[in-house]
Amino acid sequence: MEFKELKLHPDLHRGIDEAGYRVCMPVQEQVLGKAFGGQDMYVQSQTGTGKTAAFLIVIFQRLLAEENLHGKKALIMAPTRELAVQIEDEAKMLGKYLPFKTGSFYGGVGYTQQYQLLRDNVQILVGTPGRVLDLNKSGRMNLMEIAFLVLDEADRMFDMGFYPDLRKLIKVVPQADRRQTMLFSATLNARVKNLAWEYTRTPVEIEIEPETVTVDEVTQVLYHVPSNEKMRLLLGILEREQPASAIIFCNTKRHTEIVAKRLRVNGHTCEFIIGDLPQVKRLKVIDDVKSGKIKLLVATDVAARGLDIDNLAMVVNFDLPVEEENYVHRIGRTARAGKTGRAITLASEKDVYELPAIERYIGKKIPSEIAGNDLQTDDKSAKMDIRTDFYEDRREDRGGARGRKTHTGGEGGKGRGGRQGDTRKGTGRREKLRANDGGSGRGVTQTAAKFEQPSGTGDLSGLSMEERMAMYRRKYAGKQDEKSEGRQGETKHKGKERTNRRRQKTKQGEKSGGGRKGGGEAAQTTAAQGRPEKKGFISKLLGLFGKK
Repeated sequence: MEFKELKLHPDLHRGIDEAGYRVCMPVQEQVLGKAFGGQDMYVQSQTGTGKTAAFLIVIFQRLLAEENLHGKKALIMAPTRELAVQIEDEAKMLGKYLPFKTGSFYGGVGYTQQYQLLRDNVQILVGTPGRVLDLNKSGRMNLMEIAFLVLDEADRMFDMGFYPDLRKLIKVVPQADRRQTMLFSATLNARVKNLAWEYTRTPVEIEIEPETVTVDEVTQVLYHVPSNEKMRLLLGILEREQPASAIIFCNTKRHTEIVAKRLRVNGHTCEFIIGDLPQVKRLKVIDDVKSGKIKLLVATDVAARGLDIDNLAMVVNFDLPVEEENYVHRIGRTARAGKTGRAITLASEKDVYELPAIERYIGKKIPSEIAGNDLQTDDKSAKMDIRTDFYEDRREDRGGARGRKTHTGGEGGKGRGGRQGDTRKGTGRREKLRANDGGSGRGVTQTAAKFEQPSGTGDLSGLSMEERMAMYRRKYAGKQDEKSEGRQGETKHKGKERTNRRRQKTKQGEKSGGGRKGGGEAAQTTAAQGRPEKKGFISKLLGLFGKK
């Protein structure tokens, strides 16, 4: 279906045409076919499938066409400031010729400009939960005029700890029968569905299969490489591929900053984005990436959530994601709006065991090879000490690599609990890490297990999952077991040393006190000498008579 087939206001059609939208994508066709009647809905759809345009067109058309909605407003909630800004930009583009004012409200910046937007009676409000609640509590933002409530990327808001805020927010907007509620999520898990059923009226469920965009249209390849050779391989890939634009994903904030700085040392113009960056810096980085001034961006999953970069040529998974859904989110960024893309993944002994779950989730085996020396190039940063400029919790690197939920990419603002822990600005603390530790974030050089290059090209695509996992265990687990056994042996050795020292002290005490019994009495006498003896009246009296 084409957009021109829809019975929309002429000025809205004009904005859609200028935005270059011609044919409806699957999520747009289904939402636009069911939502104009005011029906509540919850929609499963990946990022990059056109859902933002879908709910904006519904809001604009209903505000224009229905008399009873004159003067009403729409509230669109997003998990991150970047996504809020992106939605605001698209609303301004589609509503270019419409009489509606759009504004975004998020933390990490001052209130002055946002106060002015509210005084100007903005009708399309896009915001993050914490800042919206702050403005409502202060009396600046009246949410009782809301006729549309959109929760975008609801699953990510749950992951970032916004569920309590969402419940508070829904209590201060009109009741479900006086608003249209649309909930969008990449995954419709139990928590998302519970929220939908609790705060909507008989919602319609729409499910768009993620594989149609995020897997089939992406050329994928996975390289097996020791962790301390990842940077050399990344540099070789960038030299060979020469991508016009690329996002490089890391699992932790510290690692993200280190990888970006090592790329700079090797002559690449790049930036990184983590939640600890000041808001002004974050927005400038995003603008420079979108405008093409910066070709390479290193980012964490949540910090990059909501970034919509046109014609992104490549995605590199420097770290294999812990959650299988994040793999789909990552590689889908290079196959936007039906276009094709390329995704390269680097799997080391530290994260290779996440691979089976990812392949089960996407329903196919990722073509994989062992990275040979011919794919790698010299790393000028290999012997350098890389310092990080932005503070982050050390616990992220202990738990983040094994599935601990982190709060990167939060909305900022007043530091509303743990979920916004990553929005702190730098505190001046500088972490000194060795560049050749594989980016582990632990500050200790680690020697990775080496793969023996097999005969032939090293293509592993012909092996079954069982065969590959057996190979991983032979090549990877051996070194890990040796380290584990070494640590256990060291612990036992230290335990024996402590036992021997205790025995030696006991023998010395027995010698000085005339045997075990004497030693005990001597110890008691010594202890008694250190404190006054408590005596009753009779004892004191007998003591006087006993004195000579």
